[in-house]
Amino acid sequence: MKNELRVNDIIEVSVLAGKIMLENGAETYRVEDTMERISRSFGAGPAHSYVTPTAILFSLEGAEKTRLARISSRTIRLDKVTWVNRISRQISAGQVTLPEAYRLLKEAEAAKQTHPLWYSTIVAGISSGCFMMMFNGMWSDFIPAAAAGGLGFLSLILLQKVLHIKFFAEFSASLFIGLLASLFVYVGAGTQYDKIVIGSVMPLVPGLLITNAVRDLMAGHLVSGLSKGAEAFLTAFAIGTGIAVVLSWFG
Repeated sequence: MKNELRVNDIIEVSVLAGKIMLENGAETYRVEDTMERISRSFGAGPAHSYVTPTAILFSLEGAEKTRLARISSRTIRLDKVTWVNRISRQISAGQVTLPEAYRLLKEAEAAKQTHPLWYSTIVAGISSGCFMMMFNGMWSDFIPAAAAGGLGFLSLILLQKVLHIKFFAEFSASLFIGLLASLFVYVGAGTQYDKIVIGSVMPLVPGLLITNAVRDLMAGHLVSGLSKGAEAFLTAFAIGTGIAVVLSWFG
């Protein structure tokens, strides 16, 4: 009975680590590898896992229990992925016991955003202006691009809390960016509408999602790679549709 309880605890810790990583932007193969390393470090038998962007199935050979974890929301928090990787390395080195590992993972799961919303908005604005310059924009358009990009990113974060469908939040944010860019050009604050728009929507582009989709496909995780690619396509389609609507109004 005691050995069975330990096996169940190993499964719980392994799945919790995988769940945190998958919810915060880790690749599928990295999630599976981390779960298997954790279970092996605690002396469990061979692990069998099946990971998709929406669910994790995990079991240990010889164990009666199979654990299913549902992934209902996903975001980008690479600091949490790094946090779990660090805990996994400590487990592999024998520095952390099973109860300590569970406690540390729970702390990582409950950790809140490290940067306040205003800080993320300013960073998104600055990056938008820099992207605009990368696309051969003019320095006079830096402030309009930064303002449109920062406010558009802020609107996306706020809309995601109200609109629980990601597509509509991204569409509305890109629509807002297009309207802001049109306003800046109309009042004479901006010059190159296309460059302002391109720079402003860059914080919304699913770059990490596209990268993970390609890496999962290359690693042989076809289901995860295709589903992430489809999600990235929907995001890109939402952004493009929002800008296209503005162009149809004022074009």
